[in-house]
Amino acid sequence: MKIHHLNCGSMAKIEATTAGADPAHTVNHCLLVETADDLVLIETGLGLVNVRDPEGTLEADWVRFAQPALDEEETAVRQIERLGYAPGDVGHILLTHLDVDHSGGLPDFPAAKVHVHTAELDTALAEAAATRYRPAHWAHGPNWVTYTPEPGDEWFGFTAAVPEGLGPDFRLVPLRGHTPGHMGVAVRQDDRWLLHCGDAYYYHRELELPPTPHPVLDYLQQSAEFDRDLRLGTQARLRELTRTNPEIALFNAHDPWQLRNHRNG
Repeated sequence: MKIHHLNCGSMAKIEATTAGADPAHTVNHCLLVETADDLVLIETGLGLVNVRDPEGTLEADWVRFAQPALDEEETAVRQIERLGYAPGDVGHILLTHLDVDHSGGLPDFPAAKVHVHTAELDTALAEAAATRYRPAHWAHGPNWVTYTPEPGDEWFGFTAAVPEGLGPDFRLVPLRGHTPGHMGVAVRQDDRWLLHCGDAYYYHRELELPPTPHPVLDYLQQSAEFDRDLRLGTQARLRELTRTNPEIALFNAHDPWQLRNHRNG
């Protein structure tokens, strides 16, 4: 199993809070996993529909604030093609949630099974005109596979689900608070696990004890939170997970320094 760390959509530049660290553009950190059977894409970032029609597929205020680069070469589909694959080779897409910058690439892979939490899909379809959900991203009619993980299949103390059609090297881990059905996606690589936490936290120093939030990213996550108590409780559990299980590498969707570390590691 080979894992590629992709940036599927650069956005606004932010300062670092660590001495010596350079400012960097926020990212849409996605994973492409090469399995023996097909490709698995974890998150999709921004896609071709966003690059070609930002006004029609992205909310105008979000574009002004997020400042997406809208570079076709950064889309997941173009990066996958540069690796020598075709869009149809992507058999599964695992999503943490359905916000605009996580689901924009869905139309580029119409044949893939799209795995998402039941509550997340229900909310997105019910609030199709709301700012954070953009129905243009699923107008093609994705092959949805939905989950409501129940106690019984535990992953390091978290209730989790094994995605349909994939083996136990993949887990869907509810990390609630940012949206109604927000999930993390765990994938095993050799003797360690990677946990894509989506937007469960925004900045790597939030996992420190005591946590050190980033002023801009903390404002963003507070303004976008569905349930503050759930979000803060999830972050506390993630800090404990990193303390007790160093074999698990946690990262989020938008921290450019975490993406850089994984690419360099």
